[in-house]
Amino acid sequence: MTPAQPENMPAADDFSRRVLAWFGRHGRKDLPWQQQRTPYRVWVSEIMLQQTQVDTVIPYFQRFMARFPDISALAAASLDEVLHHWSGLGYYARGRNLHRSARLIVERHGGRFPTHREQVMALPGVGRSTAGAILSLACGQRHAILDGNVKRVLARHGAIDGWPGQAAVLGRLWARAEALTPRERVADYNQAMMDLGAMVCRRRQPHCDRCPLAGDCQARAQGRQHDYPAPKPRKTLPRRQRRLLVLRRADGAVLLQRRPPTGIWGGLWSLPELAGEQTAADWTRQWLGLDAIATRALAPIAHSFSHFHLTIQPVLAELGNTPATCVMEAGDTVWYKAGQNTTHGLAAPIQRLLASLDNPQEHEPQ
Repeated sequence: MTPAQPENMPAADDFSRRVLAWFGRHGRKDLPWQQQRTPYRVWVSEIMLQQTQVDTVIPYFQRFMARFPDISALAAASLDEVLHHWSGLGYYARGRNLHRSARLIVERHGGRFPTHREQVMALPGVGRSTAGAILSLACGQRHAILDGNVKRVLARHGAIDGWPGQAAVLGRLWARAEALTPRERVADYNQAMMDLGAMVCRRRQPHCDRCPLAGDCQARAQGRQHDYPAPKPRKTLPRRQRRLLVLRRADGAVLLQRRPPTGIWGGLWSLPELAGEQTAADWTRQWLGLDAIATRALAPIAHSFSHFHLTIQPVLAELGNTPATCVMEAGDTVWYKAGQNTTHGLAAPIQRLLASLDNPQEHEPQ
């Protein structure tokens, strides 16, 4: 049985011809992962580009490739070092998934990136669109993709109602993406669709006058470009508060603890968390058997995640001239000095806090 044709479909050959012609003139062809293109390099770039802008990703990608030039190097590295190179990029589960996947590829595929879509989708953090992007861009295989930029182009062009997070809407977009993806020059076409969404069919202020698809774009014909795709239903994000202990020795070193492998900043190094009504003095006596000579609250820090807002209340505790040998340092704890050469992965707000401890004006409570 022939699959039903998606509604309001243009001729696929004409659609891809216009997209590819635009790409030839305006598409991005000099991005770092487009040079020496391999499945590994494309995979890393696609994971980094999830939820992150190209300009932000480029320096991270270059540093990551310099340190982990291939799957074997990534698999052999410690998670600490991988997360250190991910620090500041956010969505740290992506870095953990890359590291875990590299080890799975070594174990299951002899260190060679798999080239079957089902095998690629079996890797942690890789879905249908990411797998399609890797295999089309790196191997020339015909697979449709549907990242955020492509969803926007297709939703506007076909006036696809609804939020793409809903299964029925997503199904319509996938049907359209599959039907329009050409059999030739798939790598160029998929890159072109991503570029078109990022550079022309932008979320705000789309450049319809520069779009090769403007002639039959239904959203443009209706004057409703900003209605497609429909936004995610709004909900108020909860607010949470955490008190973190900045425990500092006389030499300036601050005690860090490794976060649990799951949850916020999973696997990264952070400051000890004070539970409930626990004071800095209580924590220091309980864990170190020592008395802090001074404690004070620092200015709170606001940080937002995709699913909640967090207010961090740092509490500074000074240990004075306590000898370094008499306090804890084990696998999940370490004494850290800002600016030291380290491979420890630090969450961005913690990194900024530690780097600014020598500037008291930045830490005065408001």
